[in-house]
Amino acid sequence: MTIEQFISMLTEKGIHLSPQQLKQFETYYQMLVEWNEKMNLTAITEQSEVYLKHFFDSISASFYFDFTQPLHICDVGAGAGFPSIPIKIAFPHLKVTIVDSLNKRIHFLEHLREQLQLENVQFIHDRAETFGQNKQYRETYDVVTARAVARMSVLSELCLPLAKTGGYFIAMKAANAKEELDSGKKAISILGGKLEEVHSFKLPFEESERNILIIKKEKQTPKKYPRKPGMPNKAPIK
Repeated sequence: MTIEQFISMLTEKGIHLSPQQLKQFETYYQMLVEWNEKMNLTAITEQSEVYLKHFFDSISASFYFDFTQPLHICDVGAGAGFPSIPIKIAFPHLKVTIVDSLNKRIHFLEHLREQLQLENVQFIHDRAETFGQNKQYRETYDVVTARAVARMSVLSELCLPLAKTGGYFIAMKAANAKEELDSGKKAISILGGKLEEVHSFKLPFEESERNILIIKKEKQTPKKYPRKPGMPNKAPIK
């Protein structure tokens, strides 16, 4: 995906990027490649691939969910900032909190925030399990996002406790989303969520499958979730 194609495909979706926003994406790409030499942030470093598989792919959540409203988003296990930083660049009014368990990645994100001059972006070094039990953050976010972090039964336990009642959990998945949903339905329900929509589409050019799962938080999550670090993965809710 060339930068011109990136601009034009977002324009088709009603997202018009200013010269400043385009410069932010350019700086983001340069920093990603530069820091990737020192630490493992991404296996994708070609400019056209980064614009397609990281930037465009992250923003694709906004094709199916309205990010134009004032929202506080929590991104769980964002790694190098995906999907929340590209979404934040495209919708600068959003408030974003990223929680990640690796301090080195948090350090990269803090430097990125400074270089891109992003406001209302907060980074927290923590495991999602302990973060979800912290009263300061639990059930406070309008939207919780996660992109390819874990299978749905596990991911729901890490994310749904953070969404406020009436809020949303948006999971971004590649293929196999249907199978994951089938095995994760019970967990979603126990944790207070209800699957509202599944949007499937093909990523342009390479035609790989993408799925955006939109889950509404209908009731409070029982206090015992999320369980201790490692437990959701070792013994997923069945």
